[in-house]
Amino acid sequence: MTTIKPFRTVRTTIVIVMLIGLITSCSTRESASQKEFFIIESEGAKLKVETVTDSIIIPFGMDFLPDGRLLVSDRAIGHIVVVNTETGKKELLQNVPNVIGQGDGGLLDILVHPDYKNNGWIYFSYSEGDTTSNTMVVDRAKLDGLKLVERERLFAALPYYKKPLHHGSRLVLNDGYLFIAMGEKTDMKDSAQTLNNHLGKVLRIYEDGRVPEDNPYVGKPNTKPEVWSYGHRNPNGLTINQATGELWEHEHGPMGGDEINIINPGLNYGWPVITYGLNYDSTKVGEGITEKEGMEQPLYFYKPSIAPSGMQFYTSDVIPLWKGNLFIGSMVLRHLNRLVIENNKVIKEERLLTDKNWRVRSVKQGPDGYLYIGVDGGKILRIMPN
Repeated sequence: MTTIKPFRTVRTTIVIVMLIGLITSCSTRESASQKEFFIIESEGAKLKVETVTDSIIIPFGMDFLPDGRLLVSDRAIGHIVVVNTETGKKELLQNVPNVIGQGDGGLLDILVHPDYKNNGWIYFSYSEGDTTSNTMVVDRAKLDGLKLVERERLFAALPYYKKPLHHGSRLVLNDGYLFIAMGEKTDMKDSAQTLNNHLGKVLRIYEDGRVPEDNPYVGKPNTKPEVWSYGHRNPNGLTINQATGELWEHEHGPMGGDEINIINPGLNYGWPVITYGLNYDSTKVGEGITEKEGMEQPLYFYKPSIAPSGMQFYTSDVIPLWKGNLFIGSMVLRHLNRLVIENNKVIKEERLLTDKNWRVRSVKQGPDGYLYIGVDGGKILRIMPN
């Protein structure tokens, strides 16, 4: 591990204007819309959807501190916003690293360590570099009031590349391991099938940045030891199924073919050799095949694409109907995607909030048992019994 040094920021004039406005709103007021709510139905059950706060532009990642405050990463402008979920008041963390906020870049996922009360660690991923050379990195730091301190570099995806696209970048902490989902940077999609880079991979390291010796490619020539699985396109969801202990992932397909996968070590999930989607000009991807020996089939796929983002198994008894269900945000088809799972198979799909036209970016279960969602543009909302 090494201590991070500052690096160059890339921002546009419009982002600076939004930054000034957000700083003012975060420091001086509660959200005026925090008491707004409406009622939805899910299989006949009535639920209340309440606005927690607003004016967060792209709420890419969310996680809760033990005291109930919500940390939100605002992607393009590189903020970590601290939200009081009772009042809607927002405050900005200081000493957050600069990011390249273009393309898919910016401040990406954020995680509070499960044992935060004892170790104080917060984990976050972001795009580092500039428009000529950039990548996704993962740091951890501690809080001193509203300041990040003791920041450490845990991981940097290699190689760097000029376009800040397809960073993927979802994080999961589980049993002392940190799992990292990394995209294939679009132009470098063939890298997803080779093991000498981190692109198009799910990676596993210890929570302090060390590489576990039982990773599948440790000690093998021309491989990266952090690789856990490969053949991924642009993962935007990663979570543990608490009922089984399995790691679940979802990723963007091209035009069609968004996938949900159960991730196991050393397996090849196929991109770009197999896919249920097409290129954006409607031509075939590669040979246009959907299966091949030695490559995993998705547990579930969407065609047309929903553009999935965020991913959470709901485990609370607060909304009994939803217990054990998988929730995914949809950015293109603009809804909250609910999947009923039995024996690792999707037996039912429900699309919620379709009338709101919201790009649902993040999904997180709160310590209160409510389901929280972040939408671009950008509100934080919670769903609770009516």
